[in-house]
Amino acid sequence: MLAEYDLAYEQLEVVEKEISAVLERIPFAKSILAIKGISVISLAGILGEAGDLSGFVHGNALLRHAGLNLAEASSGKWTGQMKISKRGRSRLRRFLFMATMSLVMNNSEFQAMHAYNVQFKKMKKMRSIMKLCGKLARILVGMARSGQAYMPQKTLPLLQAA
Repeated sequence: MLAEYDLAYEQLEVVEKEISAVLERIPFAKSILAIKGISVISLAGILGEAGDLSGFVHGNALLRHAGLNLAEASSGKWTGQMKISKRGRSRLRRFLFMATMSLVMNNSEFQAMHAYNVQFKKMKKMRSIMKLCGKLARILVGMARSGQAYMPQKTLPLLQAA
């Protein structure tokens, strides 16, 4: 039983090394990996599902590709509730969600934004996480398009930064 676990961990290490080697060839990947909380696996998953992030016009286009955009169920005079459309790539949604959860746990800026959303804006925790998924998508596309490094001071809203 122990030998099976060792084999699995060895195979996992080999796969992670191969993923790291592939990510080194992507120009903006190194700057994205510098964000505390973004792992090699999560970035590879996002890039694998979305493709070249610099091809997206805006982070909202990445959200739409993932199916994380808001849609309203309405018909005639009746207007429904705004919900996530889920008309996109489910694995991309999962990778964005998991990366956001990792950022909320490990990154001080995302922790502060999540705490602000929950405590002061009185959002439910999951709604705050979904809002931060959008923030992450905009950050990733912005970094890929501009080639700039991650700037934590630009992440926080103006009211929170002060």
